[in-house]
This record gives sequence, C-alpha cells and structure tokens, in this order.
Amino acid sequence: MTIPSTDNDKDPFLVALGERLKLLRARRGLTRKALAQLADVSERHVANVESGVGNASIQFLRQLCTVLNCSLAEMTGDETASSPDWLMIREILRGRSEEALARARGVLSELFDSPASESSRRQRIALVGLRGAGKSSLGRLLGRHLNVPFIELSAQIEQLAGCSIAEIHALYGQTAYRRYEQRALEEVIRHHAQVVIATPGGIVSEPATFNVLLSHCYTVWLRASPEEHMNRVLAQGDRRPMSGNREAMEDLKRILESRAQFYSKADHLFDTSDMTLDVAFNRLSSLLAS
Repeated sequence: MTIPSTDNDKDPFLVALGERLKLLRARRGLTRKALAQLADVSERHVANVESGVGNASIQFLRQLCTVLNCSLAEMTGDETASSPDWLMIREILRGRSEEALARARGVLSELFDSPASESSRRQRIALVGLRGAGKSSLGRLLGRHLNVPFIELSAQIEQLAGCSIAEIHALYGQTAYRRYEQRALEEVIRHHAQVVIATPGGIVSEPATFNVLLSHCYTVWLRASPEEHMNRVLAQGDRRPMSGNREAMEDLKRILESRAQFYSKADHLFDTSDMTLDVAFNRLSSLLAS
C-alpha cells in the first residue's frame, strides 16, 4: 500500500515551483488541460508538478515556458521575475548593448548605493585579477610609494573570521566565505579614506561585493597571460595548482575567461605580461598619476 505524502514530506523547492506554475497559468488564463495540450505534455504530470510532488525535467519546463511566454528563470523563482516591476525593468534592459547596461548600472548605483565621490574613490586603489598577476607585490610597492596603508583583503577576511580561508571553506562553506569577504571589504572602506587593496581573485564572483568595490574604490585589473599566472604562482613555491591536476592550465584559462567580463568593469586594465616587477611598478604608478 502506498502511503500518501504529507505537506511536511514535500520538497520546499518543488512546492514553490508548483505554486509559480499555477500563478503563471492563471495569469495566462489557461486551464491545466489546455496548458498540457498546447505544451504537448501529460496533464497528469502538470498536476503533479503543481501539487509539489512532480520532479520536472528541464525539457518539460521549457515546453511549459514556451506556452506561458516566460523564461526558465521566471518559472524557477529567480528574484528578477518575482514582481511586475522587476519584469518591466528586465524588459527595458533586454537587448541593450554592454555600454548601455554599464550606464544603467551607474545610474542605479548612484540612486541606491550612495557611491563615493570620484575624488574620494581615487584615494582608494583596489587591484583585481587572478593569482599571479602581481596584486600583492605591486600593491605593497604602491602603498609605500603613495605613503598609504596596503591591505591584503584575504588577511582581513581571516582576521574577521578568526581562522584561515581554507578553514572558512571547510567549516562553513562558500556562502559564509562570501559574507566574510563583503564584511571585510566594507570595514576596510569604512576605516581607510586612503588605501591600496589587493583583492582575492574571486571577488567578482559575488556581484554585491564587486558593486561595493567599484562604487568606493578606483579599480585596476592586473592581467597576465595564463602561462604567466601559472608560472608566477609556481615560482612562489605553491605547487597546489598542478597537484593531481593534469588539466590545471585549461582550468586556469576557463576561470580567466569566465571572470574576464567582470574584471573588465574595472577603471583600468594593466597587463603585466613579460614585465619585471620594477618595470610594472613604474608603468603602473605613472598610469595612476596621470
């Protein structure tokens, strides 16, 4: 005998998915039977999904989305599909160029984020990029040259958490690490009107934190070729990138490619490839002075 499931047994995500499907169907004025026929799917499967017990495939949801004229994001509960205003804002931005989107982001930032003035922002220099680009070495020299504090944000994160970054990930996970990262950045900004900051390579992975950085710091993307990134890390005695990973270089290239569009939002791009530390520092300090 099959024991019927109770509401307590249901997966909260599937329950929420069912509620959104019913809402979208009602918004279009479709019966369950009509939706199933137009999407060429089983009406019983639609009923199961709406009741929170059907584990729908991506293809099944795509077929429903086509009929309901909505995106998968809207179906699965993305925040940008949670209200009419969100949806209308998305439609205004849909299809715009990167330049237009950047202008829109700037306007929204000024409206809601209280960004620092341009003169204040230029007093805080933040270096972004992957490991091996020269953030720590160049940042330390810049701080000394400008007579301002140099701060490794990673060290601030560890101080805030009371343990190493590796322990944060092991004990609390990626989400907790990102929270510590944002809090550490906000504290540095709050306590230092003039500073040079070397940021962790993955700071662009959390858009909220990266927005804070762009709004309050003058950012420079330190870029190098993947080969130079890898060689510099290995030259520092860190063998972890290559340890047990024959595809380390391909992984590095994919990471660089996936983050490049975010890094490119920095105020300046400075390529350190084929440069000695002294040459890179002289050119970077000249660039910032101009």
